Amino acid sequence: MVWLVWVKFILCIAVIFFSGRAVARYGNIIAEKSGLGGAWIGLALLAFVTSLPELFTGISAVSLVGVPDLTIGNLFGANAFNLFNLALLDIAFRNGSLFSAAGPMHRLTGWLSIVLVSVAGISILASPFTTLGIGWIGWYSPLIILLYLIAVRKIFRFEQRQPRQTTPPEHEGVSSRKTYIYFAIAAVFIIGAGTWLAIIGDEIAGVTGWGESFVGSLLLAFTTSLPEITVSFAAMRMGATDMAVANLIGSNLFNMTVIPIDDLCYLKGPVLASVSESHLITALAVVVMTAIFVTGLRLKPKRHFRLSWCNLTLILLFLASTYFSFSLA
Repeated sequence: MVWLVWVKFILCIAVIFFSGRAVARYGNIIAEKSGLGGAWIGLALLAFVTSLPELFTGISAVSLVGVPDLTIGNLFGANAFNLFNLALLDIAFRNGSLFSAAGPMHRLTGWLSIVLVSVAGISILASPFTTLGIGWIGWYSPLIILLYLIAVRKIFRFEQRQPRQTTPPEHEGVSSRKTYIYFAIAAVFIIGAGTWLAIIGDEIAGVTGWGESFVGSLLLAFTTSLPEITVSFAAMRMGATDMAVANLIGSNLFNMTVIPIDDLCYLKGPVLASVSESHLITALAVVVMTAIFVTGLRLKPKRHFRLSWCNLTLILLFLASTYFSFSLA
């Protein structure tokens, strides 16, 4: 029954949303107790834990369901959603423009994100003309992993040169043992929900007649992006602006590393050679939106009634890419 599919989808959203909040909370406490910088923690730790739904949705989509279009659409779509959420974050930010308050290290992350998305897009475009790779794994997989490790190392070295922050008083009495246990439990729920989500996404594509590319790019992307949204808005309310921005843009960086993992799990050949070229629309939108984000960080646009050319352009590009993805579904 059609209604049952949507009930399962809504239930899955609830599990990911509440588990994502718990992962964010305890992940943030772990980050504070470790004494590491907020931007690097947002990029490496929070981006990783909030991207677990994308990771496990992707693995289950290619290994259990055998539909690579779902995972690639989910990854590109989640990146577009994160940039859209950066625009909403800027609108909600009360102390001037978010692009003025955010640190310069996010420009590096943004440019590296553009490179990784471009590598993935070029691989899809070139797949009919080349079979380069290692066994069934595409040539792009080791390159993506290498670029991600370079990005994390550069941000880490930058953060190490910044003054250390002490643990906030409200977290000094929190047990480290309980923190790790609760963190692990919440992560397990996200893993389970992410695996279930891929199966539900395939069912939605079947009962609605929508294409798997569109379902992955919109519905799954929205759902698996809920942890990032929750974490970043919570971080902004706490005054941790750099952590809020780093979580979203860092998730975009990490999402591209899911492609090599999916490549490893998809035994029929390079995963990007088995997907629709319609994903290139979303990939192009993500590249342009990220370039707008980096430009905003540099030019620091002024807002009028909380709107600026930067956040408006990000919103319009997101809506345009969603419309074209639906038109080609």
